Amino acid sequence: MQLGLIGLGKMGANMRRRIADAGHEVVGFDPRPEVSDVGSLEDLVAGLAAPRVVWVMVPSGAPTRETVEKLRDILEPGDLVIDGGNSRYTDDAPHAEMLSAKGIGYIDCGVSGGVWGLENGYGLMAGGSAEDVEKAMPIFDALRPPGDRADGFVHAGPVGAGHYAKMVHNGIEYGLMHAYGEGYELLSAEPLIDDVAGTLRAWTHGTVIRSWLLDLLVAALADDPGLAEISDYTTDSGEGRWTVEEAIRHSVPANVISAALFARFASRQESGSPTLKAVSALRQQFGGHAVKRAGES
Repeated sequence: MQLGLIGLGKMGANMRRRIADAGHEVVGFDPRPEVSDVGSLEDLVAGLAAPRVVWVMVPSGAPTRETVEKLRDILEPGDLVIDGGNSRYTDDAPHAEMLSAKGIGYIDCGVSGGVWGLENGYGLMAGGSAEDVEKAMPIFDALRPPGDRADGFVHAGPVGAGHYAKMVHNGIEYGLMHAYGEGYELLSAEPLIDDVAGTLRAWTHGTVIRSWLLDLLVAALADDPGLAEISDYTTDSGEGRWTVEEAIRHSVPANVISAALFARFASRQESGSPTLKAVSALRQQFGGHAVKRAGES
C-alpha cells in the first residue's frame, strides 16, 4: 500500500520507518529538504496513485488546519486524509466537513508510543467511518504493536472520537507521572531509604504499580542519579488542559488529573509560587507561624 506522510519530526520519521519496514511505500514530505522525499505537497500527491491515503503528522492548531486546507485543494474525490497529530477533538468535525465537500474522507487518529514506537509499535485510537477506517487498516496494522489487533488499536467511534480518546489518555498520563514523581520525592526525603533508585527498580517487577512509565523513571535515574541535570520546569502540550475542561463540561471530578496539571503550572513560576507565598503569609497572620523570608536558604 502507498501512504503519503506529511511531517517527519521525531514521531513522523519513526512512523515512516515502521510503515516502510512492514512493506508499504511511504512518500514523506517535510519543510526540511534534508529529510523530505519530495519538494512540495503537490509533488507528494502527484507521487501517489489514486485513491490516495495521506497522513498528517504536524503540530496541532493552525499548522494542521492549514495543511488540511491545502490538501482539500489538491486531493481528489475518493482520497483519504488522516490527522495523526495531537489535535483537539473539536477541530475534527470542521476538517471532516471541509474535506467531505470535495468527496475526500477523514479520520482522526490518536497516536501513543513516543520515540519508542518505532521498536515497540504505537497505540492507535481512530475516529471516522467504518469504510474509511477499513481503507487505512493496512497502515494501522503496520504501526500498532504485534499481536491481537484489539490490544493496540481501537476504532473508537465517529469523527472526533480518536482524538477525544487520546486526550483522555494523555490526561491520565499526567496523573500517573505525577504520582510516580511524588513517590520518588518521598523516598528521597526519608533517611531510612538507602537506595532510592533500587527501590523504584524493584517495583518494576511483580508489583501492582509496575508500568512502562516506572521503567522510564528507573532509566532516567540510571542516566542521571538524583536527576541533578534536569530542571523541574515542566510544560504541557494541551491535552491535559482539554481533559480538565471536558471533566468540567461533564461534571466529572477529575481530581488527580487537575492537580497534576496545576502542578505543572506551578513548576514554571521562576520567582516562586504566589499561591504558596499567600499560604505562608496567612499561616503567619492567623497562627504566628514562622516563615522564610525571600532570599533565605
